[in-house]
Amino acid sequence: MLQMKLCGDLVLRTECAPVDNITPELLSTMDEMVEMMRAQNGVGLAAPQVGILSRFLVMMDPDSETVFRMINPKIVSRGAQTCTMEEGCLSVLGNDGLPVYANVTRPESVIVEWTDETGAAKMAEMSGVPARIVQHETDHLDGTLFIDHLSPVRREMLMRKVKKFKK
Repeated sequence: MLQMKLCGDLVLRTECAPVDNITPELLSTMDEMVEMMRAQNGVGLAAPQVGILSRFLVMMDPDSETVFRMINPKIVSRGAQTCTMEEGCLSVLGNDGLPVYANVTRPESVIVEWTDETGAAKMAEMSGVPARIVQHETDHLDGTLFIDHLSPVRREMLMRKVKKFKK
């Protein structure tokens, strides 16, 4: 049974290693991550969030409800246009046990390459919310949290809410 890692756990600050082989265990873990994501009303979940230091993630396009299982995802291009949207994270919870949110500015579109669960190479241009999700989740694979994109003052304000929960 996978367990969600929370802000402050060093696994969330560690760069993940590439996946060399698609194993039945990996596929089973990804299936469990999809269930966790849905159960917590999330739209993405990266391996380090469940304590696994490997480069894979699951995410869902909230409009179409299409689920992507991405192994070794890599953002190969970022659009020049940026947009600011509210982001939260299942690993960054407030004193009520729910994700805390903050406005984050990111590129509006990206091109991402990955290997799917069958071993096929995939590439997609994503924009809007899916682009936001894939950037947020691939950040996790590099040990970066969405709070790292905030100004120091805004990050400190947000972390006060998080610290209350951790006590």
